[in-house]
This record gives sequence, C-alpha cells and structure tokens, in this order.
Amino acid sequence: MIDRFLYEKSTTHLECLIIPFVYSYVDGQDIYSYALLSEQGYTSILHQAENPAKLYSGEIEGIIAIAKQHLDTQITLAGSHYFRQRYTYDHNLIIIHQQVNKCFYDHYAPSKLVNIAAPKIFFNASDCIDWVKLGLQRNTNL
Repeated sequence: MIDRFLYEKSTTHLECLIIPFVYSYVDGQDIYSYALLSEQGYTSILHQAENPAKLYSGEIEGIIAIAKQHLDTQITLAGSHYFRQRYTYDHNLIIIHQQVNKCFYDHYAPSKLVNIAAPKIFFNASDCIDWVKLGLQRNTNL
C-alpha cells in the first residue's frame, strides 16, 4: 500500500509525469518506486502505470533515472507541457490547464492516482488554485 506519492519530487519526461513514492523499507533505508501520469490520459497504457520498468532504487534520483530510461524505450509523444503548471498543496497534486479564456484543473489525492477534480471552470489559474486550497482546508477542518 502506498503511503503517499511524493508529488513534490515529480518530474516530466516526454509525455509523462514521473511520480516517485516509497515502495518499501529495507534495513532502515527507503526503497523507491514510481508511477506515471500520461498527457494522453486513459488512452495511454502508461497513464496511472505503476513502475512498468519493474526496477527500484534506494534514491529518488535513481528511480527517476530508471523511469526516464524506460520511457525512452517506449513509443511516446514528445509532450506538450501538459504538466508544466503543477503544484502540491498538503500532499495533493494540482495540475492547472489553461485554454483561451478558461482554466480548469486535475486533482490527485496523496495516496491514489485518480483524478478527483470537480467539474468547474475558472477564468484564471489564481482563482482555480485558491478554490482548490479552500476546499482542501475545509476538508481538513472537518
């Protein structure tokens, strides 16, 4: 069971967002794995894939390198900066998307790669981020 994804350590490569997490502990040392999100969403076999390389590392940098090397061997697109505007707030991943005069978001909880965003459209990224933060703060106070 994944304690939480380390969204703050995530990085993009090609069309994917590489998200490390602690897979296990051995002799007091963290063993890292990773999961992926794909710009293509559910049409890609890489979307929400957990460690398709089947390799692990004792360092975050090592697991990121493993993921990148594996992605380089896959048939993927170059990427369109889909994950460029991503933020972490209270261990949640928020990805902001802007198209012309509208803004919307994807929201991933700390321990599950399922988009839980509300179907809401905003006029700018700042309003979107503020709305998500307010919702997370409200849920924390319950």
